[in-house]
Amino acid sequence: MKWNWQQKDWPKFSYYSAKLQKLEARFLRHSGLMLGATQHINEGEKQQLIIDLICDEALKTSEIEGEYLNRDSVQSSLRKNFGLDTSNHKIPPAEQGISEMLVDLYRNFSGPLTHKTLFSWHKMLTKGRRDLKDIGRYRTHKEPMQVVSGPVHKPKVHFEAPPSKNMKREMNQFIKWFNETASDDKTPPLTRASIAHHYFVCIHPFEDGNGRMGRALSEKALSQSLDQPTLIALSRTIEKGQKAYYENLELSNKNNSVTNWLVYFSKTILEAQEHSQSMVDFLIEKTKLFDRVRGQLNERQEKVVTQIFREGLGGFKGGLSAENYVAITGTSRATATRDLQDLVKKSVLTRTGELKSTRYYLILSELP
Repeated sequence: MKWNWQQKDWPKFSYYSAKLQKLEARFLRHSGLMLGATQHINEGEKQQLIIDLICDEALKTSEIEGEYLNRDSVQSSLRKNFGLDTSNHKIPPAEQGISEMLVDLYRNFSGPLTHKTLFSWHKMLTKGRRDLKDIGRYRTHKEPMQVVSGPVHKPKVHFEAPPSKNMKREMNQFIKWFNETASDDKTPPLTRASIAHHYFVCIHPFEDGNGRMGRALSEKALSQSLDQPTLIALSRTIEKGQKAYYENLELSNKNNSVTNWLVYFSKTILEAQEHSQSMVDFLIEKTKLFDRVRGQLNERQEKVVTQIFREGLGGFKGGLSAENYVAITGTSRATATRDLQDLVKKSVLTRTGELKSTRYYLILSELP
């Protein structure tokens, strides 16, 4: 079998742009809406939103590769990188490295892509690793770089990347394409981001970390198109549909006609964009709610409502119970019941169920 990079038209990808026009228009429209919405968030909330989104991206892009990081350590590392935390507590290398890479992406998205940028990202991403030969440089091993599954005696090869000896030439071509398309009008945002990811992972230039770096390059491409950090929940969306992600990658590595891949990945980006928009809407609703009930809640009620918001879009799993309220405030069951009834009366919470099944949920008018 010939892989896409072994064919005469590599790396001239072909696709039907008409199938992407509506998706591209939707992306630009939603980007404008999100930019407008963030104007209604105060600076403190905006800073926390940025950290939350980058933290989520760090965790999920790692989970896709089977690496599970500690959320608190990632959050601490991000706060340090943004100058918000000056404590000296130790953060594990993996959490520190992915945080540094994504903060660099956030701060320097507009700059041209260079070999130096990619080598620097790879060093960050592999911080603390001792099992790799090539760190901060393209792979050099002579063995084929293959994606395989199945038993050792009868493996199934899903893809084989170009040999290591071709890496400098392949990456020179990739970087040239990436930088040239950043300033032309022929390659719209979703198309460019989708091709960037596919093109990069097909080359598979590093010994490890190609998936995470490929997803980061997609975000760099999107940010450059908007001239601001996109802050979309890309890896969260991919991780949720991980099987489809790998299936679509595999279906696209046999030839250089990539329409189906572009449609799939563009829809993934749009779904990620919608999640980020929901987080912005959530923060706006939080501000509205606290403004509406300012001075009307006692200390216990404020503490509980703040805790629910801190849980994020999903809130408490299964809803807030009286037992949750007691645990958070340390009050009696009778007081908890009175406080909760008062929150329902003030239209802060809505109540469902009866007796032990009674649960409470925030009333957020702008959210689905």
